[in-house]
Amino acid sequence: MGIRDWFSGGCLSSLNSASEEQETLNQKKKTAVLGLVFLALLTFAYVENTSFFGIVGDVFSNPPLAVLFVFVHNVLVVSLILLGMTFYVGLVLNFFPQRKIEYVVLNNPRIFALVFTLMIIFISILRTIMLVYGQVVVNTLLFVILLSTPNAIIEGYGIFKTIEKTLKRSMTTKALVAIYLIFFVAALVEIGYMLLLRAVI
Repeated sequence: MGIRDWFSGGCLSSLNSASEEQETLNQKKKTAVLGLVFLALLTFAYVENTSFFGIVGDVFSNPPLAVLFVFVHNVLVVSLILLGMTFYVGLVLNFFPQRKIEYVVLNNPRIFALVFTLMIIFISILRTIMLVYGQVVVNTLLFVILLSTPNAIIEGYGIFKTIEKTLKRSMTTKALVAIYLIFFVAALVEIGYMLLLRAVI
């Protein structure tokens, strides 16, 4: 190898190294910004969620408006989940050491997507009971779980696919549209189920 080849190879290696470092720095900045946006939207979602339960009774008197209202609420929730999981993936890839224990969630997306989905649904049911009744009663909890089962299955599937695809880093616009359609169906089922219960009771 001549001096020119050695010098060219050294310069190329230095440029590649600098480029990789710059790319890593950019990814870390993007992850940090994503985290701040997630926190801001989380605060907004809390306010929206409280308002949702405050006016939900009035909205349900108009079925088409109720479907739209519930659908928008669900889209906000699933978008927040998507953003949170994207932030988590960026955090692991750009800030955590590359050890097996740090990547256990990313390496087992289906298992943890299922675990996270069950947690989200259960916490959502508990929060609904707390906002409506002011406390959690075991008999009420079981009753609400039974009533929520049909809709929880549909929404749970949508949440599961959102988390799984995000952890796999395979989310596409087409997949996201399909997930939003699942939540539109869930809104239809929820309002239809509520109207049916009112008619029967």
